[in-house]
Amino acid sequence: RLAPARHPQTNGMVERFNGRISEVVKQTRFASGAELDATLNNYMFTYNHHIPQHSLGHLSPVDALKAWSKKKPELFNKRVYKQAELDT
Repeated sequence: RLAPARHPQTNGMVERFNGRISEVVKQTRFASGAELDATLNNYMFTYNHHIPQHSLGHLSPVDALKAWSKKKPELFNKRVYKQAELDT
């Protein structure tokens, strides 16, 4: 789903995620860019796998995606496009 540009009120989940990332960055002093990168990757993993979201029925994003794939498996069949060895 796409949201109009410069309308954060229509994309609350992304805005909340950005706010949480901002809080993590403001609360921590990083010794290097690598440390910042590791912290953000760890937070992203935690957010996607362990933090339940109200808008997803109190499931984590990964759990919601797994449930959705069981309900509509046809949406998760990936078709590869524009690869010379596969085109006939």
